[in-house]
Amino acid sequence: MTSRKVLLAPSLLAADNLNIERSIDSLGNNYDWLHLDIMDGHFVHNLSFGPDMARALRAKYPDMFIDVHLMIDRLDILLPLFIEAKPSLITIHAECEGHLLHASLSRIKKAGIKTGISLCPPTPVRNIESVIDLADLVLIMSVTPGFGGQKLIASSLDKVRELVSLREVHKYNYLIEIDGGINDNTIMDAARAGCDVLVAGSAVFDNENPCEWLAKYKEALNNLDIYRI
Repeated sequence: MTSRKVLLAPSLLAADNLNIERSIDSLGNNYDWLHLDIMDGHFVHNLSFGPDMARALRAKYPDMFIDVHLMIDRLDILLPLFIEAKPSLITIHAECEGHLLHASLSRIKKAGIKTGISLCPPTPVRNIESVIDLADLVLIMSVTPGFGGQKLIASSLDKVRELVSLREVHKYNYLIEIDGGINDNTIMDAARAGCDVLVAGSAVFDNENPCEWLAKYKEALNNLDIYRI
């Protein structure tokens, strides 16, 4: 067993849309990844960013780990645009055009970008077992995707534990990420359940001092006795 580092990934969905750069600056150096939620108004009932934002982030922050979460349909049209933006990781949904799931993951991997698979709250882990060997990360949505500020669905942590067991049994190497309702009341429980990456939006950017909030939990997570087999 080895110590397991838990990563913090602020979600830019909750940042100041009129000044994303200032919002990122407010984080100091107390985060690990930047999480970018892409919504198309069809797969989820909201619109957010597009490939230009992913491209701009890469140009401004060439060494940053940019974690792009695609909540979109029409992967055949849109996925190539995000691959061209060169993020560090692209996550696609298991529920989106299932017949394209294997091909899309393979396409991302072939481009030299890390691959992720996301599950909405009603979707069981078994639905991705046939392609999970292609995943560098599995993202558990712990709220209904589309809007920030929701309460974490408690059963999502059971999925996290299931993914931990599956990874141990089959010796997979994927990270487990959770997104939705991560705040002062839930962040440590999510880490204890087995999450490797914690996405937090409103809890970070609605705080008077995002840098201090992140620093507080970075220290708490570093001091937590958590291990990965």
